[in-house]
Amino acid sequence: MLSPEPCDPNFLLCLPDDVFGMVSRFLLPRDVCNLSLCCKSLYALSSSEKVWFPQCYMVGVVPQKDLVEWREGVSSYQALCRFLLSVKPLLGIWVHQNPELGNLVYVMPGFVSVVGCRIIPQELGPLGIQDGPIQWSSVFEVIGDFDGSATFFLHGREEGMDYVYRGSVKYIDESCNVLLLEVEPREQNYGINLLQSRSLDDSGGTVSGEVCRSNRELSRLQKVGGNDEEMVPFSKLAFSDRRKLLEVTISLVRQEVPSVAAGPLFPRLRDDCDNFQKDFVLLKERREVFCQMNNFGNGQIDNEEISQGTVGPVQLELDDIRKSCNWSKDISDLLSKEDGHTQFTKKKSLGGYLWGSFKQIVGRSSSINESHAIFKKLTTRREIKHARLEDFLRSSDAIELSLKASTVKLSSYRAWPNMPDTWFALYKMPLQVPSADQIYAGLWGGTFGWPPGKPSEDKPGKALFFLLLSYEESQEQQLLIATKILEGTHYGLHPNGSAMFIVDVNEPSSDPFPWDINKDSLSVDIKHVFTGEGISNGYGFRYPGSKPGSLFVFQNGVLAFVWKDTRAVLTLQRLDLQDLLKKGERIPSLPPINNFSYLTKSYSNVFTGFPGASTWSPSPR
Repeated sequence: MLSPEPCDPNFLLCLPDDVFGMVSRFLLPRDVCNLSLCCKSLYALSSSEKVWFPQCYMVGVVPQKDLVEWREGVSSYQALCRFLLSVKPLLGIWVHQNPELGNLVYVMPGFVSVVGCRIIPQELGPLGIQDGPIQWSSVFEVIGDFDGSATFFLHGREEGMDYVYRGSVKYIDESCNVLLLEVEPREQNYGINLLQSRSLDDSGGTVSGEVCRSNRELSRLQKVGGNDEEMVPFSKLAFSDRRKLLEVTISLVRQEVPSVAAGPLFPRLRDDCDNFQKDFVLLKERREVFCQMNNFGNGQIDNEEISQGTVGPVQLELDDIRKSCNWSKDISDLLSKEDGHTQFTKKKSLGGYLWGSFKQIVGRSSSINESHAIFKKLTTRREIKHARLEDFLRSSDAIELSLKASTVKLSSYRAWPNMPDTWFALYKMPLQVPSADQIYAGLWGGTFGWPPGKPSEDKPGKALFFLLLSYEESQEQQLLIATKILEGTHYGLHPNGSAMFIVDVNEPSSDPFPWDINKDSLSVDIKHVFTGEGISNGYGFRYPGSKPGSLFVFQNGVLAFVWKDTRAVLTLQRLDLQDLLKKGERIPSLPPINNFSYLTKSYSNVFTGFPGASTWSPSPR
């Protein structure tokens, strides 16, 4: 029987660290933080490593053994838990509908980081699905700093060189379903604080005339660009402006990947003990280099370094502050009133420098009059609903590349989201966890033909398919939908997101299996057969038809959908994509913006069009 008397709070203080650590397993991280606010004694107890280690484990991002290795890269398990909680929503499968054969990005743990890996469309290797190396390339990574904060690095390859493009991580919603690549304006208060922090020269005299705005300038900027609450969001810009602004920003913040940082992004499987330990040594060295690249920026930077784009956004801010008075002539036309009123000069900020680079990209003349005329011509073509680029640049003293994970209401058709064509974005595919009544849910890999799993001698080049199987209730039916998220051919036969087959798991089928033996010459042991329909040629690429067929479930866990008329068979095996990538083969990345999301519609394999993008040779169809 429970005592009505309240528990003495001193009881918690009397518990040994080990026991309190076990008790904390029943608390959420926010509960531990709230407990630390009660008193100094509980603060010390709640800050114990033995309390935060189980909290890190319960987040579920990496196994317990890996947490010990990750701890060496942060100040405490509490800092590590902060990082794990922030990046957990990024884990999983992200897609885009263009091109039809690619843009499947899988985000998985690295080393005190999460890594986005693009699965390259490819044919089935000689070792089959489970043992054959999967080709992939790096897209981005989010790295945890010493205090548990996160930094974004976009990956890309330009002119035969590997680069990273540093940015910030913004707004990771717990239920995020859209991952956006944007240029983020920093808050004016933050920019002003930076200016004020540099308002004294080395001799102690004020240089506010060079680096601080006057009240009149601030007032005018608020009228034209809005106040702090009215900053122009990147998403309100026209598509062409967003693309060009991304191109300019990326060209300024890119940094060449040093040879010491060209190592693995995640360790191999623990079964390979020797290589696993070697990988962790390389990963630690690589992370130290990236942390230095992130924190560097206090040294002097000359104009040549800026023009080559070898400095990060923070370095550019500080350099612009030092040299603000030297750049006013370059941007005076940008901040001129279009109605001919009195002009004023804005001190050079990162936004101003980006605007100067933007003018070079679009090929503007150095003549002020010609530049202004072209600018007015461009702005008149914009739709009213789009914000103006110059207003975006006015809204802040500093802008930076950013990764924004948001929750957006999206419609879908047969488990595939309807995606806007003009967002630099990836969309998360919900991965249903297998359960007692949904045992076939999850990620599957397969090929056409029988026997399953490996290419045959007469057909050595089988396309590798990745399918997401999910359940959906429809008119008192429980449908199992197999959505294609990757097709390993050189030309797409069906659009990305197609339902390769749909079956009713409540309706058994009496169709016999066309073959009596499997690849090992053993008799086929069929567990279940369901009635359904499989994809076929219909009204065109975007509107495929369907024909009747049956889904066969074997005792060994293999699935096979057989089209009734043609006896074509698609065989599937359940996949662990993380393990496949750890055994896989890394190839060079695409150029940075295309590497994040390739927006151009294409029915052919665009990844073979970039030098070094893929090493396999597609077979003719």
